[in-house]
Amino acid sequence: MISLKGLTKRYGERMAVDDLSLELRPGTVTGFLGPNGAGKSTTMRLVLGLDRPTAGTALIGGVPYQRIRNPLRTVGALLDARALHPGRSGHAHLTALARANGIARRRVEEVLETVGMVGAARKRAGTLSLGMSQRLGIAAALLGDPEVLMFDEPVNGLDPDGVRWVRGLMRSLAEEGRTVFVSSHLMSETQLTADHLVVIGKGRLIMDAPLAEVIAGSSLTAVLVRTPHAGDLAVRLRAAGVAVDRLGENELVATGAPIERVGDLAHEAGIRLHGLRTREASLEQAYQELTADSVEYGSRKAGV
Repeated sequence: MISLKGLTKRYGERMAVDDLSLELRPGTVTGFLGPNGAGKSTTMRLVLGLDRPTAGTALIGGVPYQRIRNPLRTVGALLDARALHPGRSGHAHLTALARANGIARRRVEEVLETVGMVGAARKRAGTLSLGMSQRLGIAAALLGDPEVLMFDEPVNGLDPDGVRWVRGLMRSLAEEGRTVFVSSHLMSETQLTADHLVVIGKGRLIMDAPLAEVIAGSSLTAVLVRTPHAGDLAVRLRAAGVAVDRLGENELVATGAPIERVGDLAHEAGIRLHGLRTREASLEQAYQELTADSVEYGSRKAGV
């Protein structure tokens, strides 16, 4: 488990991470979202002891990273796929990590097979594509068979098959009871992979909730209703505090209430329904609503 309490990092006048508190639990893929400059990479560096916090704490399994006796066996991380010697082969890189951490050499072969790099393992790192470098970085994160895994943009440079493979890997790691923390800018992929979301903006926590709850909270998530008594149902729903718009003579769209609530209100009023379904917002739509006031590096519209 990863625990952050009041985690703060300031660089001069700029607040990169601002009083961040949360817990990331085992058995869950937690997606870490936020605009450029929001503090995602800084937060991960603070967790891994690569930067010193200005205030607060970041703990892995109840202790700071610096006090973990066998760090590679406890936490595996991929923050920068290119951060290795370009003249060393992938196999040599993993072998050096294994020796330094008391890991059997057979584990090197196992993780290379897991990430699909057996055929490219002897190539120099500097000659690898970004996608293959990502696979090598994931192999290094898995090397110690850790209980906590952290990935910063792990699908960058991967082809569609690679992206699908990473998605399955993240899910399988969480199903084994591991804590999986994944930063990404790809909303569609995060929606398919994550169970839980942490969203930050300008270094501050915006949302810490299950994925389904984040999407359900979007103003674009609504309940579509078809009934020959649309007028009567609209009156009943509005009286219960549900926002309603007419889509047609026999159709309504209700927001601010789950589908079960809308159905129950119709039943209580004795109103017959011919259709009832949820129109779910995408994660991208929900994310844009959440972070609308937190974008520091926005672009102008084309032609402006």
